[in-house]
Amino acid sequence: MKAFIKSLFVAAALLIGSAALAAELGKDYKLVNPAQSAGVEKIEVLEFFFYGCSHCFHLHPHMSKWEKTMPKDVELTYVPTIFRDSWESMARTYYALELLGQLHPLHDALYQAWNVDQTDLSDEARIVDFVATRGVDRAKFSAAYNSFSMQSKMARAKQMIRSYGIPGTPSLVVDGKYLITGLQPADTIRVLDEVIAMVRKARSQGGKRVQ
Repeated sequence: MKAFIKSLFVAAALLIGSAALAAELGKDYKLVNPAQSAGVEKIEVLEFFFYGCSHCFHLHPHMSKWEKTMPKDVELTYVPTIFRDSWESMARTYYALELLGQLHPLHDALYQAWNVDQTDLSDEARIVDFVATRGVDRAKFSAAYNSFSMQSKMARAKQMIRSYGIPGTPSLVVDGKYLITGLQPADTIRVLDEVIAMVRKARSQGGKRVQ
C-alpha cells in the first residue's frame, strides 16, 4: 500500500511538472523564422515596446514586477519599436535617457505621460521640456538625442523589427527563437516563464529546440 501511495505522489508530481510547461506553439507563442542569435550567454528576453501603446502600458507594471524577481540566468532588454517615423522621437528619448543613466526614473513617467496624462511628446522641444522638469539636463539630453551614435541605434532598432518579424507591440522574444505577442498581461507573464523554462531545458539537453 505504501508503495502504491508513493507511486501516486510521483505520478502527481509528473503531472504538475508537465502542466508547468503548458505553453502551446501557435497559441501562446510562435517561432521566429529564421531564428536569431541571442546577444548574451544568459537566456535573452527582448521586449519590443512603444510608450504610446496602450497594450504596452498595461503590460508594463507586470513586466516591471517580473523583472525584479526574474531568474538570474535571464537578461531583459527593452527595444523601442519604430513602426512609423512619428515613433522615432520616443526611441531617441529612450536611448538618450539610457545613455545619461536617467532611464530608470523616467521609464514609468513616459508611460504615464502618454497613456494617462495625454501629454504631447511629439517633438524634441516638448520632450526636452518634459525631461527637464524631471531633473534631466537639457543640453546633455539634446546632445545625446541628436548624437551621431543615435543614427546607428535607430538603424539597429528598425533592423531588429524586421529580423524578428515583430507584428506589433508589445512583443517579447526569448532566446532569439520564440515570439510572444497578442496575449493579456497575466498570460504574457505566464507564457514568458514557461518558454524560459523550455529554453533552459533545451540548453540542458545540448541545445535542442523544444517546441
